[in-house]
Amino acid sequence: MTQSSATELTPTGFTFQLTQGVGLITLNRPKRYNALTFEIYQELSEFFITLQSHSEVRAVVITGEGRAFCSGGDVEDIIGELFSRDMQGLLQFTRVTGALIQNIRQLRKPVIAAINGVAVGAGAVISIACDVRFANQRARFGFIFPQVGLCGADMGATYLLPKIIGLGRASELLFSGEIIKAERALEIGLINHLCEEDCVTQALEFAQRLAKGPAFAHSMTKQMLESEAQMTLAQAIEAEAQAQAICMQHPDFKEANDAWREQRSPNFEGSPQ
Repeated sequence: MTQSSATELTPTGFTFQLTQGVGLITLNRPKRYNALTFEIYQELSEFFITLQSHSEVRAVVITGEGRAFCSGGDVEDIIGELFSRDMQGLLQFTRVTGALIQNIRQLRKPVIAAINGVAVGAGAVISIACDVRFANQRARFGFIFPQVGLCGADMGATYLLPKIIGLGRASELLFSGEIIKAERALEIGLINHLCEEDCVTQALEFAQRLAKGPAFAHSMTKQMLESEAQMTLAQAIEAEAQAQAICMQHPDFKEANDAWREQRSPNFEGSPQ
């Protein structure tokens, strides 16, 4: 990956392009509504781990090619195979799918979802694993696991969804498997922004703004958002006191103050030019 120009990667089922600090992941199986295969689950999960070590990637946007964001696991590739597995084999698969969500959450860079169409099953869970969600009018959301005889507790959905929309609304969606429209998703807080059409452009613009910001501080913010969920208020206040003190020692803190005094835009460490 290089910072000077767009960089592309073509693994199985998705592409990656880096431009001015923003990495764009595009699921690219449009004829299958960007459904995930065993290989894509594994590669995408490992790719999010890789992104952590690339300082030139300061924010990430994930979207889908065509008219869908992600329709979940590929029925043809996955379901038939699962029927032939024993308990250990099934557990191996469910752990792989869950690892993808964990690796998105553990990436210490902002991850923005540009939901350009249907996001159901694993696609819906990927969207809520992201930090911020932009969606267009075609977007549809559904945690459809009950429709195929499975529980709503899949890939971290019952952990993440209540934190975004509250326990009652999360329970309703996870029990019913109902597919909701983008307007309803905005109403209940499932998405942050509803775009008229091109949610990818708006998501990229937001990500570019973050990429120009203090990457070290953003990393700390994401760490604290994750860690404090399990803390008492007193523990959280102490953790934030330590986090902010650490940030005050970072060069970006002084740079922000110098830029304010000199009436210019700050040039944070590693910021794309």
